[in-house]
Amino acid sequence: MSILIYIGIAYLALCLIFYVAQPLFFFRPEILPKTFTYKYEFPFQEINFEMEDGGIINGLHFKVPNSKGVVFYFKGNSRSIKGWAKFARDFVSKGYDFFMIDYRGFGKSTGKRSETTLYNDGQHVYKWLSERYPEEKILIYGRSLGSGIATRIASWNKPHMLILDSPYYSFLKQIRRYAFWLPLKWLLRYQIRTDLFIKKVTCPVFIIHGKKDRLIPYSHSEQLQALVPEQCDLYPIDEGGHNNLPDFAEYHDILYDILNDEALFRSIVHRWKRMRA
Repeated sequence: MSILIYIGIAYLALCLIFYVAQPLFFFRPEILPKTFTYKYEFPFQEINFEMEDGGIINGLHFKVPNSKGVVFYFKGNSRSIKGWAKFARDFVSKGYDFFMIDYRGFGKSTGKRSETTLYNDGQHVYKWLSERYPEEKILIYGRSLGSGIATRIASWNKPHMLILDSPYYSFLKQIRRYAFWLPLKWLLRYQIRTDLFIKKVTCPVFIIHGKKDRLIPYSHSEQLQALVPEQCDLYPIDEGGHNNLPDFAEYHDILYDILNDEALFRSIVHRWKRMRA
């Protein structure tokens, strides 16, 4: 009995540690001094958003002449926009403006981070963008952790399209792969139900995922597509992993088609309308 008691105490201690320390497991931020100066090859503007609770959201806005629209990019769970903003070139080179923010506690962004603030901050910035671009020219892009947040924002609005890069079905399903021995339904402070949000999205959805992704399995994207097959196209990259999709020419070909092939976009819209009729 004493051994069982010790095992029980140890298990409860592990549960407590996980509950308290989970932000350290899920988020790996790079903090930048307020005086840090961003430098990139394309013209950009640094913008700070003052939130009602005192938080500051730091963002970068890349602009090109006669842009076709703007890509609102939700990044992954590591580092800051200092490094992530390099992906702006994949979009400005295709004729689109590009906007990216750091989540709270990342880069120059400050304030207490929670699932609710992730959504509210994203929505606040989306509203700011919608005052400068018509919604039919706003494209939402979510990468890894950002895929769930991007889907939530898309579900609240009417962007032109939603692009998901290596998304997870739900945060619970993803974390359960590594912590299946914990009662995650009661301990997990971030649910991020991409599977529920995607059902409320009212624009075409495009998913790009590497088949050799060991962090977030390709099967997550297959299951997401199965929820809304009439409005979602899935593009596998056979040799792609989790962090190397831009290394493949195939990724850029797919991205170019998604952004510029009007026939591809309309085919999803027609298919979706036909299924709903």
